Order: sequence, then C-alpha cells, then structure tokens
Amino acid sequence: MSSVNSGPVLAAAMAPIVGNNSFPFAAATNAEAPALPSGFPSELRSKLAWTGTDFADESKYILCLTGTDLAEVKQAIAEYKSLDQDGYLVEPNTFQLPTLGLKLRELGQDVHFGKGFGVIRGLDRAAFSVEDLTLAYMGLQSYIAEQRGRQDKRGNMLVHIVVDNSTKQAAEHHRHSNKSIAFHNEEAGDIVSWLTRSTAATGGKCIIASAYTIYNVLAATRPELIRTLARSDWPFSMPRFQCRPVIFYEDSKLIMNFGRAALLGNQAHPRPQHLPSLNARQVEALDAIEAIAKASQMEIQTQAGDIHFINNLAVLHRREGFVNGEDASTKRHLVRMRLRSTEHGWPIPKELTQEWNEAFKDKSIKHWHLEPMPAYYFPLRRQPN
Repeated sequence: MSSVNSGPVLAAAMAPIVGNNSFPFAAATNAEAPALPSGFPSELRSKLAWTGTDFADESKYILCLTGTDLAEVKQAIAEYKSLDQDGYLVEPNTFQLPTLGLKLRELGQDVHFGKGFGVIRGLDRAAFSVEDLTLAYMGLQSYIAEQRGRQDKRGNMLVHIVVDNSTKQAAEHHRHSNKSIAFHNEEAGDIVSWLTRSTAATGGKCIIASAYTIYNVLAATRPELIRTLARSDWPFSMPRFQCRPVIFYEDSKLIMNFGRAALLGNQAHPRPQHLPSLNARQVEALDAIEAIAKASQMEIQTQAGDIHFINNLAVLHRREGFVNGEDASTKRHLVRMRLRSTEHGWPIPKELTQEWNEAFKDKSIKHWHLEPMPAYYFPLRRQPN
C-alpha cells in the first residue's frame, strides 16, 4: 500500500509541494509503487523534516546577540589575544562565554539533531578588525563544532567566496560567480558554516531545503526514485571518480550527499567524455530532488556579520543570483568553513569516509588566509567545489 496516506502530518506537508507546478512528477499508483530499499523507512518523522513555511518567525532560527552577549565576545577576544596563541587554536576553554556559551550549545544541538540550521546575528562588521572578526567567528563556532576541516588539497581552511572576473575559469566557477546555483551538499563536513563579511547590492540570498522532506515526498509518491538514489551506481566525477549512492540510511539517519556538476557537468565544467553518463532514471531523480527542494525551500535574507550553520548531511543549500555594488560594503564576501563535532558528529557512511578523513584527519599543512588570495593559493578545479 502506498504511504501517501500514512498520516495527516505528512499529507499536509506534501499537499503544497506535490500540487506545486515546479513538481511535475506524477505519483505512482498503489499497483505501480515498488518497495523501498531494504531498511529504508516509509516516512522520516523528525524535526529535520520541514518546509520553509514552518519558519515565518525568524526567532525560530536566528540567535540575535544581546548587548551582554557582545560584551562577552569582546572580552573573550581580548583574553584570547593575551594568551599569545595562534588564532586557529581557539576553543571554548580559551574563548570563554559564560552566558552566550549556553545559547551556542543549544544552537549546536539544534543544528545536529533539531531543524538542522541556524544563524547567529548581531556582530557589527565595522566594530571589529578583520583579525578580530575572524577570531570571533572561530570562537563562536567552536561551541557548535570544534573540528575544522581542510577544504582542498592545498590545505585552505578559510575559503573566501567572492566574485572574481580575473580569468574565464574563475568567473564561471560557482565559488567566484554571481550566478544562481542549484541545490547541493558540500563534498565533506558534517556542518557547513560561513561568516558574511559583506552582502551584495541585490540578491544573493541563502536558500536551503530539507533532505528529509525531499525523502518523505519521494517515498510517498515515487518510491522507485528512492531505490534509484540508494543504488551504488552513481558515477561521481569529483573530488575523485567514484560510484556510490546519493542517499544513505544508517543509524536511523538519512544522509544525502551530491552535487549536480559532479554528476552531469555543465557548460563551465564539462563532464569528461571518458566517464559514464547518468541514465534517464538517474536524471529524473536529480530533477525530482531539485523540484521538491524548490517547492519546499526556505530563503534567508543574510546580513553583514551573520554566521550561518547548516547540517550538510541533512540540509541542501543553494545561492540566489546577485549583483554587486561599487562599494566594498555592497560586494558579497563570505568566509566558509567545514566543521565536525567530536561529541555530536554523525556516523559517516564508508563511501564518504575518504573525503571526511582528508578534511579532518589529514595532518598535512593548513593555511588560514584572512583575505582572498591569488589562484595559486586557492586552486580551482575543473569541477566546482
């Protein structure tokens, strides 16, 4: 029997999605619907299953710093600098926040086991030097997840997402483009975080969607696509060629990890011809993910000084296209980090462990550039990252 009618909560959540014009995928009939993969549930009942309409009230996901909170942050910066340690060594024990720390711990729980995302708001970019702002960012995020991951083979720990028109490759790479980006996950990191140093003149909103909601809609309407997504024959071209699933269900947790460019290529990043192509069912499954994500998405209007945290295992993200202004304050500049918590980190499927190990266990050199650097320091692959 189809699970479409499994309960009023799921039915209510599905109605605006399946009825949306951006979800042109007809539900399978009871007679057509195949069984879900072995061990996969008919419905994920979790706080991680949500739609954007659930968060009309910003207070549900934004932690606004109070005057007392900001005073604690400034005091913690001063005390840490007095230790004469490198900034990347900052941790809760050396960046003490007596009151704010408790709020950050709660936010960390919510990012790992609640809705899967959150925003810290209230840092005044103009009130801090670049060094102090970066130290505040790393000190605050150490309460969410203390492990920081390498983001490329060069060992860059702070990736600067800015427009770069210096070369055709840079201008077309999604890290340095101003174009919109499809929904995706980062290739490694339980948590993806970024500090917004400045916003664009127009556009550039952060847009997220729940992988759990996507799963629930597909399980109820197109279970055969769940089977497709769980197969081990998806030919990923980056960060290395590997055939693996798009979704995993382990330890009662759904994990989704993919990027369209790594599977399909695009005009700026053509797929190598010697690699296998996706079949029609796989393309349909990717299109279904994108359609459901857009129908259930949540948009966050980012402000300068915001710090975002996203559960990279359970929440997809994309970027709205944007236009920069002439002043530095109207040129979009994000500083991204990949994080993992020793205490709260999820078990990682074996197919993804190499990327996680290279990010978090590799003892190779690490670079902490406070400003965007030339391409030599931030090498761009032919596939986006």
